[in-house]
Amino acid sequence: MINFLSEDISIPQNINANTKAWIQKVIESHNKQVGTLSYVFCNDEYILYVNKTYLQHDYYTDIITFDECTSSVISGDLVISLDTVQSNSIEFKQDFNKELHRVIIHGILHLIGFKDFTDSEKQIMRQQEDKALSLLSTFH
Repeated sequence: MINFLSEDISIPQNINANTKAWIQKVIESHNKQVGTLSYVFCNDEYILYVNKTYLQHDYYTDIITFDECTSSVISGDLVISLDTVQSNSIEFKQDFNKELHRVIIHGILHLIGFKDFTDSEKQIMRQQEDKALSLLSTFH
């Protein structure tokens, strides 16, 4: 089950059943099953609160992913700051919706097991994001 929730902000209009189907397809393409995924769309202040409270990090970020996976079942809570996604879309000269979907799937890829600490891991993560984004058009 994939849930889209919000905290003090509206859920973007293009986040819908097609988005859920896309997320499910990406998960299944990695031979995993969808468990319970809850996306919480929020503003910068809320994600900063979550970052400080649960991770003891005092900075803004685009996404925080809480892993609740079991072996092959992908579950977790994903908190996304739409403010930071907007800022990043401007900084990286990307369309907001593309950047939002990149962040949405970035969290899933972490839950699947991809890391992004080293340069080589970041390169693999970006390739996986691009691969997932290429599937997105078939769902809209």
